[in-house]
Amino acid sequence: MKSNYIRDQKSDNLLTPKNSAFIVIDYQPVQVSSIKSMDQDELVKNIVKTAKLAKLYKLPTILSTVNVSNGQNKPQIKEISEIFPDVLPIDRTTINSWEDDDFHKAIVESGRNKLIMTALWTEACLTFPALDAIKEGYEVYVVVDAVGGTSKIAHETALRRMQQAGVKLISWVQLACELQRDWNRTETAREFSQILFGN
Repeated sequence: MKSNYIRDQKSDNLLTPKNSAFIVIDYQPVQVSSIKSMDQDELVKNIVKTAKLAKLYKLPTILSTVNVSNGQNKPQIKEISEIFPDVLPIDRTTINSWEDDDFHKAIVESGRNKLIMTALWTEACLTFPALDAIKEGYEVYVVVDAVGGTSKIAHETALRRMQQAGVKLISWVQLACELQRDWNRTETAREFSQILFGN
């Protein structure tokens, strides 16, 4: 039994470690505590698994927070900071991170056209930059079980709006399998399995 050759990871139509970037927006205590679209502990568990996948496959990662430097909000949750201790979050005042110059510059400088986006809340801090990214020609992938809104209807309506604009909806497990693609890729297979099947 032999696997097919590895397709070119930069031009592949699927997500690969060489064609995608990972974006985490506003996973801060007050935002997490306001989520009503899913269980908050499950949400944190899923964003942590998603972040671990991004770290494993060495995706360019952009972290962003809102209103930390002006003292109005607390920093991102420690679970994210512990995974990316060397990535400084881009702090902003804009609800739409795409309108922050430093954030937009970081996206461009990542050199990646496929953006794996996560944010709290779905209906605002995720939807607005996702729509702007689509308009600028990026492909946007939203990890639906690692994001949340202030209500189920707010979350679901936002997902529909994004999907109508061309955003692709994925789960964290689908993301994991898409990045790994082949058990024969032994350099990541063991940790992939630990993330996939661990607590």
